[in-house]
Amino acid sequence: MVLDEDTPTPLPADIVSTVQALVDLFTTHLERLVTDATPSTLAQSRAVAQARSHVVAELGEAHATALSGILGVLRSHRLDDPAARSTAVDLAVNALIELRNDSQWGTSPVWEEPARQAFSHLSDSLKTLLSHSAVRLELDPPGDDRSLTSATAHAARVFVRAVVLAALRQSEVRRIRVGWQLGLAELVATVRDDGPGIARDDLGVSRIAQRVEAQCGSFELDAVPGWGMTAKLTLPLALSEAAATRTARPLPSPTHGGTAGAADPLAGLGARELEVLERLALGERNRTIARELHISESTVKFHVANILSKLSLGSRGEAAALFHSATAM
Repeated sequence: MVLDEDTPTPLPADIVSTVQALVDLFTTHLERLVTDATPSTLAQSRAVAQARSHVVAELGEAHATALSGILGVLRSHRLDDPAARSTAVDLAVNALIELRNDSQWGTSPVWEEPARQAFSHLSDSLKTLLSHSAVRLELDPPGDDRSLTSATAHAARVFVRAVVLAALRQSEVRRIRVGWQLGLAELVATVRDDGPGIARDDLGVSRIAQRVEAQCGSFELDAVPGWGMTAKLTLPLALSEAAATRTARPLPSPTHGGTAGAADPLAGLGARELEVLERLALGERNRTIARELHISESTVKFHVANILSKLSLGSRGEAAALFHSATAM
Protein backbone atom coordinates (compact mmCIF):
# COMPACT_ATOMS: atom_id res chain seq x y z
CA MET A 1 0.00 0.00 0.00
CA VAL A 2 1.39 3.38 -1.04
CA LEU A 3 -0.01 6.77 -0.02
CA ASP A 4 1.39 9.69 -1.98
CA GLU A 5 0.88 13.36 -1.10
CA ASP A 6 2.70 15.86 -3.32
CA THR A 7 1.52 19.11 -1.75
CA PRO A 8 4.27 21.07 0.03
CA THR A 9 2.03 22.11 2.96
CA PRO A 10 1.68 19.88 6.03
CA LEU A 11 -1.43 17.70 6.16
CA PRO A 12 -4.21 18.59 8.59
CA ALA A 13 -4.36 16.58 11.78
CA ASP A 14 -7.64 14.87 10.89
CA ILE A 15 -6.20 13.61 7.57
CA VAL A 16 -3.07 12.36 9.33
CA SER A 17 -5.18 10.45 11.85
CA THR A 18 -7.26 8.96 9.02
CA VAL A 19 -4.13 7.83 7.18
CA GLN A 20 -2.74 6.32 10.38
CA ALA A 21 -5.99 4.42 10.88
CA LEU A 22 -5.77 3.05 7.34
CA VAL A 23 -2.18 1.94 7.86
CA ASP A 24 -3.11 0.26 11.16
CA LEU A 25 -6.03 -1.51 9.49
CA PHE A 26 -3.81 -2.69 6.63
CA THR A 27 -1.02 -4.02 8.86
CA THR A 28 -3.51 -5.69 11.21
CA HIS A 29 -5.08 -7.46 8.25
CA LEU A 30 -1.68 -8.72 7.07
CA GLU A 31 -0.79 -9.90 10.57
CA ARG A 32 -4.07 -11.81 10.77
CA LEU A 33 -3.42 -13.45 7.41
CA VAL A 34 -0.05 -14.68 8.69
CA THR A 35 -1.38 -15.76 12.10
CA ASP A 36 -4.43 -17.60 10.74
CA ALA A 37 -2.69 -19.11 7.72
CA THR A 38 -3.65 -22.70 6.98
CA PRO A 39 -0.96 -25.39 7.22
CA SER A 40 -0.97 -25.80 3.44
CA THR A 41 -0.31 -22.08 2.97
CA LEU A 42 2.53 -22.12 5.49
CA ALA A 43 4.04 -25.22 3.87
CA GLN A 44 3.87 -23.56 0.47
CA SER A 45 5.57 -20.43 1.81
CA ARG A 46 8.34 -22.50 3.38
CA ALA A 47 8.79 -24.44 0.14
CA VAL A 48 9.08 -21.22 -1.86
CA ALA A 49 11.60 -19.80 0.62
CA GLN A 50 13.64 -23.02 0.55
CA ALA A 51 13.61 -23.10 -3.26
CA ARG A 52 14.77 -19.48 -3.37
CA SER A 53 17.58 -20.29 -0.93
CA HIS A 54 18.71 -23.24 -3.08
CA VAL A 55 18.71 -21.13 -6.25
CA VAL A 56 20.77 -18.38 -4.60
CA ALA A 57 23.29 -20.93 -3.28
CA GLU A 58 23.55 -22.68 -6.64
CA LEU A 59 24.06 -19.42 -8.51
CA GLY A 60 26.80 -18.55 -6.02
CA GLU A 61 28.55 -21.86 -6.75
CA ALA A 62 28.21 -21.27 -10.51
CA HIS A 63 29.71 -17.79 -10.19
CA ALA A 64 32.54 -19.13 -8.04
CA THR A 65 33.29 -21.81 -10.64
CA ALA A 66 33.35 -19.28 -13.47
CA LEU A 67 35.58 -16.85 -11.56
CA SER A 68 37.96 -19.62 -10.48
CA GLY A 69 38.32 -20.77 -14.07
CA ILE A 70 38.94 -17.26 -15.38
CA LEU A 71 41.47 -16.46 -12.64
CA GLY A 72 43.21 -19.77 -13.29
CA VAL A 73 43.64 -18.82 -16.95
CA LEU A 74 44.85 -15.28 -16.21
CA ARG A 75 47.38 -16.60 -13.67
CA SER A 76 48.65 -19.39 -15.92
CA HIS A 77 52.33 -19.18 -16.87
CA ARG A 78 51.74 -21.44 -19.88
CA LEU A 79 49.72 -18.86 -21.84
CA ASP A 80 50.86 -15.53 -23.27
CA ASP A 81 48.71 -12.45 -22.71
CA PRO A 82 46.65 -12.61 -25.95
CA ALA A 83 45.91 -16.33 -25.51
CA ALA A 84 45.00 -15.83 -21.83
CA ARG A 85 42.61 -12.99 -22.66
CA SER A 86 40.99 -14.97 -25.47
CA THR A 87 40.56 -18.04 -23.26
CA ALA A 88 39.18 -15.95 -20.40
CA VAL A 89 36.59 -14.44 -22.76
CA ASP A 90 35.58 -17.93 -23.93
CA LEU A 91 35.17 -19.05 -20.33
CA ALA A 92 33.03 -16.01 -19.52
CA VAL A 93 30.80 -16.67 -22.55
CA ASN A 94 30.40 -20.33 -21.59
CA ALA A 95 29.52 -19.29 -18.05
CA LEU A 96 26.82 -16.95 -19.34
CA ILE A 97 25.39 -19.73 -21.53
CA GLU A 98 25.36 -22.11 -18.54
CA LEU A 99 23.69 -19.46 -16.40
CA ARG A 100 20.98 -19.05 -19.03
CA ASN A 101 20.48 -22.83 -19.17
CA ASP A 102 20.20 -22.95 -15.38
CA SER A 103 17.52 -20.24 -15.41
CA GLN A 104 15.60 -22.18 -18.05
CA TRP A 105 15.94 -25.35 -15.95
CA GLY A 106 14.37 -23.57 -12.99
CA THR A 107 11.20 -22.70 -14.97
CA SER A 108 10.87 -25.89 -17.02
CA PRO A 109 8.73 -28.91 -16.07
CA VAL A 110 10.34 -32.00 -14.52
CA TRP A 111 12.22 -34.04 -17.09
CA GLU A 112 14.60 -36.99 -17.03
CA GLU A 113 18.21 -37.30 -18.10
CA PRO A 114 20.35 -40.43 -18.57
CA ALA A 115 22.89 -40.76 -15.77
CA ARG A 116 25.89 -40.88 -18.11
CA GLN A 117 24.71 -37.78 -19.95
CA ALA A 118 24.23 -35.94 -16.64
CA PHE A 119 27.74 -36.98 -15.56
CA SER A 120 29.11 -35.86 -18.94
CA HIS A 121 27.68 -32.37 -18.38
CA LEU A 122 29.36 -32.30 -14.97
CA SER A 123 32.63 -33.51 -16.50
CA ASP A 124 32.58 -30.75 -19.11
CA SER A 125 32.20 -28.04 -16.46
CA LEU A 126 34.96 -29.56 -14.29
CA LYS A 127 37.32 -29.88 -17.27
CA THR A 128 36.73 -26.22 -18.08
CA LEU A 129 37.39 -25.29 -14.46
CA LEU A 130 40.69 -27.22 -14.35
CA SER A 131 41.79 -26.80 -17.96
CA HIS A 132 44.64 -24.44 -17.05
CA SER A 133 45.30 -25.74 -13.57
CA ALA A 134 48.10 -28.00 -12.38
CA VAL A 135 45.48 -30.24 -10.74
CA ARG A 136 44.79 -33.48 -12.64
CA LEU A 137 41.12 -34.48 -12.98
CA GLU A 138 40.16 -38.16 -12.98
CA LEU A 139 36.60 -39.23 -13.81
CA ASP A 140 34.61 -42.38 -13.01
CA PRO A 141 31.29 -42.21 -14.90
CA PRO A 142 28.38 -44.34 -13.70
CA GLY A 143 28.21 -47.85 -15.11
CA ASP A 144 24.41 -47.78 -14.93
CA ASP A 145 22.69 -45.49 -17.45
CA ARG A 146 19.29 -45.29 -15.80
CA SER A 147 17.46 -41.99 -16.11
CA LEU A 148 17.67 -39.41 -13.33
CA THR A 149 15.07 -36.79 -12.58
CA SER A 150 16.11 -33.25 -13.43
CA ALA A 151 16.14 -32.38 -9.71
CA THR A 152 18.53 -35.20 -8.81
CA ALA A 153 20.87 -34.64 -11.77
CA HIS A 154 21.04 -30.90 -11.20
CA ALA A 155 21.58 -31.20 -7.44
CA ALA A 156 24.32 -33.81 -7.88
CA ARG A 157 26.20 -31.59 -10.33
CA VAL A 158 25.90 -28.53 -8.09
CA PHE A 159 27.05 -30.34 -4.94
CA VAL A 160 29.97 -32.13 -6.61
CA ARG A 161 31.15 -28.88 -8.16
CA ALA A 162 30.96 -27.21 -4.73
CA VAL A 163 33.11 -29.97 -3.18
CA VAL A 164 35.66 -29.69 -6.00
CA LEU A 165 35.88 -25.94 -5.43
CA ALA A 166 36.43 -26.60 -1.71
CA ALA A 167 39.22 -29.06 -2.54
CA LEU A 168 40.89 -26.53 -4.86
CA ARG A 169 41.21 -24.09 -1.97
CA GLN A 170 44.01 -26.34 -0.69
CA SER A 171 47.26 -25.42 -2.36
CA GLU A 172 48.71 -28.92 -1.86
CA VAL A 173 46.13 -30.69 -4.08
CA ARG A 174 47.50 -32.18 -7.30
CA ARG A 175 44.82 -34.74 -8.17
CA ILE A 176 41.01 -34.86 -7.84
CA ARG A 177 38.93 -37.93 -8.65
CA VAL A 178 35.15 -37.67 -9.21
CA GLY A 179 32.83 -40.64 -9.57
CA TRP A 180 29.13 -41.48 -9.64
CA GLN A 181 27.42 -44.75 -8.77
CA LEU A 182 23.72 -45.60 -8.93
CA GLY A 183 22.19 -47.78 -6.24
CA LEU A 184 18.67 -49.15 -6.02
CA ALA A 185 17.20 -45.86 -4.85
CA GLU A 186 20.09 -43.41 -4.56
CA LEU A 187 22.87 -41.71 -6.45
CA VAL A 188 26.25 -41.81 -4.70
CA ALA A 189 28.82 -39.21 -5.77
CA THR A 190 32.39 -39.41 -4.51
CA VAL A 191 35.09 -36.74 -4.64
CA ARG A 192 38.64 -37.62 -3.58
CA ASP A 193 41.76 -35.49 -3.49
CA ASP A 194 45.41 -36.01 -2.56
CA GLY A 195 45.66 -32.89 -0.38
CA PRO A 196 46.79 -32.57 3.23
CA GLY A 197 43.80 -34.57 4.51
CA ILE A 198 42.66 -32.04 7.08
CA ALA A 199 38.91 -31.35 7.38
CA ARG A 200 39.03 -27.59 7.80
CA ASP A 201 35.72 -25.80 8.22
CA ASP A 202 37.03 -22.73 6.38
CA LEU A 203 36.76 -24.77 3.17
CA GLY A 204 32.99 -24.34 3.34
CA VAL A 205 32.33 -28.08 3.68
CA SER A 206 29.86 -27.56 6.54
CA ARG A 207 27.62 -25.43 4.32
CA ILE A 208 27.71 -28.09 1.62
CA ALA A 209 26.73 -30.78 4.14
CA GLN A 210 23.79 -28.72 5.36
CA ARG A 211 22.56 -28.12 1.82
CA VAL A 212 22.84 -31.82 0.91
CA GLU A 213 20.88 -32.83 4.01
CA ALA A 214 18.25 -30.18 3.22
CA GLN A 215 17.75 -32.04 -0.06
CA CYS A 216 17.04 -35.28 1.86
CA GLY A 217 20.53 -36.57 1.14
CA SER A 218 23.52 -37.44 3.28
CA PHE A 219 27.09 -36.16 3.31
CA GLU A 220 30.14 -37.91 4.76
CA LEU A 221 33.66 -36.55 4.90
CA ASP A 222 36.74 -38.60 5.70
CA ALA A 223 40.08 -36.82 5.92
CA VAL A 224 43.30 -38.76 6.53
CA PRO A 225 46.35 -36.55 7.20
CA GLY A 226 48.90 -37.03 4.46
CA TRP A 227 46.55 -39.06 2.27
CA GLY A 228 43.81 -36.65 1.29
CA MET A 229 40.12 -36.01 1.74
CA THR A 230 37.15 -38.09 0.55
CA ALA A 231 33.64 -36.64 0.34
CA LYS A 232 30.66 -38.94 -0.23
CA LEU A 233 27.31 -37.46 -1.24
CA THR A 234 24.18 -39.60 -1.37
CA LEU A 235 21.00 -38.28 -3.00
CA PRO A 236 17.69 -40.12 -3.47
CA LEU A 237 16.90 -40.83 -7.11
CA ALA A 238 13.38 -39.42 -6.62
CA LEU A 239 14.70 -36.21 -5.11
CA SER A 240 11.65 -34.05 -5.72
CA GLU A 241 9.31 -36.63 -4.17
CA ALA A 242 11.62 -37.13 -1.18
CA ALA A 243 11.76 -33.40 -0.54
CA ALA A 244 7.98 -33.16 -0.64
CA THR A 245 7.44 -35.99 1.84
CA ARG A 246 10.41 -35.34 4.11
CA THR A 247 9.86 -35.95 7.80
CA ALA A 248 12.11 -35.68 10.84
CA ARG A 249 14.78 -38.39 10.90
CA PRO A 250 14.36 -40.95 13.71
CA LEU A 251 17.30 -41.93 15.83
CA PRO A 252 19.07 -44.87 14.22
CA SER A 253 19.28 -47.20 17.20
CA PRO A 254 16.29 -49.03 18.73
CA THR A 255 17.76 -48.29 22.16
CA HIS A 256 16.97 -44.60 21.64
CA GLY A 257 13.65 -43.90 23.26
CA GLY A 258 11.08 -41.33 22.27
CA THR A 259 7.46 -40.43 22.79
CA ALA A 260 5.29 -40.67 19.70
CA GLY A 261 4.48 -37.27 18.31
CA ALA A 262 7.12 -35.43 20.38
CA ALA A 263 9.43 -33.04 18.55
CA ASP A 264 12.88 -34.57 18.08
CA PRO A 265 15.59 -32.01 18.91
CA LEU A 266 18.13 -34.16 17.05
CA ALA A 267 16.10 -34.45 13.83
CA GLY A 268 18.43 -32.08 11.95
CA LEU A 269 21.48 -34.35 12.38
CA GLY A 270 22.62 -36.85 9.78
CA ALA A 271 23.11 -40.55 10.48
CA ARG A 272 26.89 -40.27 10.91
CA GLU A 273 26.52 -37.23 13.17
CA LEU A 274 24.10 -39.18 15.37
CA GLU A 275 26.64 -42.00 15.65
CA VAL A 276 29.33 -39.53 16.69
CA LEU A 277 27.00 -37.78 19.14
CA GLU A 278 25.97 -41.05 20.76
CA ARG A 279 29.59 -41.94 21.48
CA LEU A 280 30.36 -38.39 22.54
CA ALA A 281 27.51 -38.64 25.07
CA LEU A 282 29.17 -41.77 26.48
CA GLY A 283 32.25 -39.69 27.25
CA GLU A 284 34.45 -41.14 24.50
CA ARG A 285 37.30 -39.06 23.11
CA ASN A 286 37.81 -38.27 19.44
CA ARG A 287 40.47 -40.93 19.00
CA THR A 288 38.21 -43.65 20.39
CA ILE A 289 35.26 -42.52 18.27
CA ALA A 290 37.45 -42.50 15.16
CA ARG A 291 38.63 -46.06 15.86
CA GLU A 292 35.12 -47.38 16.47
CA LEU A 293 33.62 -45.73 13.36
CA HIS A 294 36.68 -46.47 11.17
CA ILE A 295 37.20 -42.82 10.27
CA SER A 296 40.02 -40.37 10.94
CA GLU A 297 40.25 -38.24 14.07
CA SER A 298 40.06 -35.04 12.00
CA THR A 299 36.78 -36.30 10.50
CA VAL A 300 35.41 -36.79 14.01
CA LYS A 301 36.37 -33.19 14.82
CA PHE A 302 34.56 -32.06 11.68
CA HIS A 303 31.38 -33.94 12.71
CA VAL A 304 31.55 -32.59 16.27
CA ALA A 305 31.83 -29.03 14.97
CA ASN A 306 28.81 -29.64 12.73
CA ILE A 307 26.81 -31.08 15.64
CA LEU A 308 27.51 -28.09 17.87
CA SER A 309 26.66 -25.69 15.05
CA LYS A 310 23.39 -27.39 14.09
CA LEU A 311 22.23 -27.70 17.71
CA SER A 312 23.42 -24.16 18.59
CA LEU A 313 25.51 -25.48 21.48
CA GLY A 314 28.78 -24.27 22.89
CA SER A 315 30.44 -27.42 24.22
CA ARG A 316 30.60 -31.20 24.02
CA GLY A 317 29.06 -31.38 27.47
CA GLU A 318 25.98 -29.49 26.34
CA ALA A 319 25.67 -31.79 23.34
CA ALA A 320 25.90 -34.87 25.57
CA ALA A 321 23.25 -33.47 27.93
CA LEU A 322 20.89 -32.74 25.02
CA PHE A 323 21.39 -36.25 23.65
CA HIS A 324 20.54 -37.87 26.98
CA SER A 325 17.52 -35.60 27.37
CA ALA A 326 16.27 -36.39 23.85
CA THR A 327 16.68 -40.15 24.17
CA ALA A 328 14.91 -40.15 27.54
CA MET A 329 11.73 -38.56 26.14
